[in-house]
Amino acid sequence: MSTITLYRHALSGHSHRVEALLSLLGLNAEIIDVDLAAGAHKQADFLKKNSFGQVPVIEDGELTLSDSNAILVYLATQYDAARTWLPEDAAVSAEVQRFLSLAAGKIAFGPAAARLVNVFGAGLDHDNAKATSHAVLAELDAHLAERNWLAGDAPTIADVANYAYVAHAPEGDVSLESYANVASWLSRIEALEGFVSMQATAVGLAV
Repeated sequence: MSTITLYRHALSGHSHRVEALLSLLGLNAEIIDVDLAAGAHKQADFLKKNSFGQVPVIEDGELTLSDSNAILVYLATQYDAARTWLPEDAAVSAEVQRFLSLAAGKIAFGPAAARLVNVFGAGLDHDNAKATSHAVLAELDAHLAERNWLAGDAPTIADVANYAYVAHAPEGDVSLESYANVASWLSRIEALEGFVSMQATAVGLAV
């Protein structure tokens, strides 16, 4: 098996997606923290790994791959022979892709953006991010009313991709108290064998 290296930042939900799946798959990886505050992600050596200057990035043998959702697809295809994390069934696979898009869309512009304001001081529209957060959380709560997982009957990379920014939404002043089904879903993910949590920050409602 190749030795996988993960370049990440401990407070990045995008990085957490990859770190969590590596652990859930039982894969050993060397983890290298990229000092975003010092601008390490914009230095020439890192830009050779990802020209967009973003974490996460993985190296697996001769392969260098960026974009958290793309990395999830790669790992689930390459290292999960049973294809439980990215099922081959066409309908379930399509549903997984739908929720990867949600992670890159409404979750990114909602809970992730709201958290960026409080944790990193990002100059974003906090009120709009919070409104987007509650809209998408209501959608997720309704979706999870009669099912345990986002896509199919078992956990997939759809759940991994959406977990971190939803779980840490209170750090962006977004309460989860009204979303019981979402809270139960988060607990189910956290109970999975091999799950690893993301570092919390004492900001927003999480104080």
